[in-house]
Amino acid sequence: MLIGNVGAEPEIRYVERGVAVARLRLATTERGYTLQNGTQVPDHTDWHNVILWRRLAEIVEQYVHKGDKLYIEGRIRYTTYDDKQGQRRNTTEIWADNMEMLTPRSAQKGSEASPSATV
Repeated sequence: MLIGNVGAEPEIRYVERGVAVARLRLATTERGYTLQNGTQVPDHTDWHNVILWRRLAEIVEQYVHKGDKLYIEGRIRYTTYDDKQGQRRNTTEIWADNMEMLTPRSAQKGSEASPSATV
């Protein structure tokens, strides 16, 4: 489960048989705090690659924009591949099963509704 802000406009593409796939970057931030001895611990932000399929991807295409706050439930997927230079690369992705939009409707750009969906 993640709650965070979309870092850039989502990328949408359609694969075989018109199945929609959305990819977005989600920033989650752990707020900073002050220790009893006065030491300041700064905010810490992690970036997550989130993949959404089918109806969730269609909702993302229509309603989700950079800066929107989302709640995501999903599974972690680890992938290893060789890049163009032959270097071994590892990626971590969240394959979303559920998404809820947390940005208030009035703050969304031109949208008429703020749906949530589950696959």
